Amino acid sequence: MTAVVYRGARDLAVVDRAPEPPGPGQLRIAVAYTGICGTDLHIFHGDMDARVGASAVIGHEMSGRIAAVGAGVSGWTVGQPVTVMPTRRCGRCAACRGGNSHICHAMDFLGIDSPGAMQSSWTVPADLVLALPDDLPLDHAALVEPVAVAVHDVRRGRVAAGEQVVVVGGGPVGVLVSVVARAAGARVLLVEPDAFRRSVAQRIGIEAHDPGTTDVVALVEERTGGAGADVAFEVSGSAAGVGTAVDVLTTRGRLVMVAIHPQPRPVNLHRFFWRELELLGARLYQRGDVTEAIRLVAAGVVPAEELISRVLPVAGVTDAFTALEGGGGVMKVLLDWREGAG
Repeated sequence: MTAVVYRGARDLAVVDRAPEPPGPGQLRIAVAYTGICGTDLHIFHGDMDARVGASAVIGHEMSGRIAAVGAGVSGWTVGQPVTVMPTRRCGRCAACRGGNSHICHAMDFLGIDSPGAMQSSWTVPADLVLALPDDLPLDHAALVEPVAVAVHDVRRGRVAAGEQVVVVGGGPVGVLVSVVARAAGARVLLVEPDAFRRSVAQRIGIEAHDPGTTDVVALVEERTGGAGADVAFEVSGSAAGVGTAVDVLTTRGRLVMVAIHPQPRPVNLHRFFWRELELLGARLYQRGDVTEAIRLVAAGVVPAEELISRVLPVAGVTDAFTALEGGGGVMKVLLDWREGAG
């Protein structure tokens, strides 16, 4: 089998390894595609070395087919299309005991804390595997995990039909949040300075504006009769994005914090007091979010074809990471693990 291993900052290697046979309670998956996300980029830059060890196999956005079934596992057949929810809970911490195992205090995140999906053969616990529809293209299915993030974010924001939503940040997750919010019946406005990202959003019917040329607060007030947005999603990870997300909100509006901010940000707490705003953190997803993500991708609600910018052979993994860190001209990049690909 082939795997991509992280050897240090900006150093990835494609290596050959023996496949790991599934043990009791496990499944071995022949990986078809893996996606690369912002967390993978942080690993590539060396920012997560405290969690990611030498020669670690990274990656967690994926699709594939069952290749072998371990002892004691039933309900699965070889060749069945699947994806993996890469979050393994401890079951003992306060979060798990309180029914919030998706934010387990001792989370084992596959692709960070233990071997991930950037390998042609991946052996995982069977209870983390979810079936895919037979007719769902596997490249499209590789978007299920980031769509699950967006589903969870929109559910955290309690987005309802007819509400005005502002999404600040038009990278892959920001665009997916916009798509999922629109599917919930909301009126969506996306804020993004990058012209390519705005063009992708506009191509799939999402209204997108450049904060450098549009007074976003004034535009939202115009659209809402001076009231403001019901929900804002901060997906940019920038100080300016936080300010915009707060400033657009109506009385008792909800701010959903999606981006991972590398440092503390100034926040206008007077506006929180004055308008009785809510701040909601949104991290990862629950199994129901993944199930809903599969449905949205399979139904074509998520325009996967428009969001996949490039599909590269595994040998081009460093090129894939370099393209993503450049930011311009790409949305989602997939690695193709199928036999003979590339």
